[in-house]
Amino acid sequence: MQLIQSIKGIGAVAATTILIEMPEIGSLRKKAVASLAGIAPITRQSGRWRGQSFIQGGRKPLRDALYLPAIVTTQFNPDLKAQYERMKAAGKPSKVAITAIMRKLLILANTLVKEDREWVEIRA
Repeated sequence: MQLIQSIKGIGAVAATTILIEMPEIGSLRKKAVASLAGIAPITRQSGRWRGQSFIQGGRKPLRDALYLPAIVTTQFNPDLKAQYERMKAAGKPSKVAITAIMRKLLILANTLVKEDREWVEIRA
């Protein structure tokens, strides 16, 4: 739990929820982690027709637990704040940008547990 809480923006409740709802964290690939949580983008296409991407399925309590930390992260985590601002500058809606940050948080938590290390801020 300490490894996950070392990420700026993730508190005790979110870290506990991640561990409870996703006990296999640390043993999955990036795409599998996002798919299990239901925050992987799914595109609808058929021939030349292109629909909008959306998210669906997965573990809703996990998605709910990641929403508020994603919003906090866009304010206080410099790495993910920069990514959020790039997406907004590119014209992405706020919900799409927040969902991308949720995905990044979960992938980061998976990587930290897999490598058994804490998150450290990179100072340039």
